[in-house]
Amino acid sequence: MIARMPALFLDRDGVINLDRGYVSRPEDFEFIEGAAEAIAAFNARGWYVFVVTNQSGIARNYYSEDDMHALHAWMVRRLAEAGARIDRIYYCPYHEEGENPRYRRDSFDRKPKPGMLLRAMADFPVKRESSFLIGDKEADLEAARAAGVAGFLFTGGNLASFAEWTLAGFEDGHRG
Repeated sequence: MIARMPALFLDRDGVINLDRGYVSRPEDFEFIEGAAEAIAAFNARGWYVFVVTNQSGIARNYYSEDDMHALHAWMVRRLAEAGARIDRIYYCPYHEEGENPRYRRDSFDRKPKPGMLLRAMADFPVKRESSFLIGDKEADLEAARAAGVAGFLFTGGNLASFAEWTLAGFEDGHRG
């Protein structure tokens, strides 16, 4: 039997990188201070680390899915250079008001719905009750609650410091 492990779920824009609105190119991507350190610290603890990100810029025709995949590959390489590993990136390219008819629809994966988190927990042996999400919007926290994991609001600063503070409170019973 495979041992279940806790998971750290991270939103992308506003948590891993500065949210500059529809970031799709490495030259527009700037890591939040402490992002790599936070991820590496949870890797060292034996936690899964997942990115769960709405990417409506695809539905809006601002960039393509290939552009997003290229950016994510670049991001994963930069994190790996800093000793940090993302176990999987889950994304939702859909939006009900999208310009691109291929992506113009409602989706159970689009936060505040919990689809991406639930898929991660189906794909990996996640210990749900020990897992939490860090996001920068209320929709992130709603998705976490709907998936049965704690959610914490990151409003800026050093992500590693915030994640350590969050973990300490979480271990003391604070569930977001």
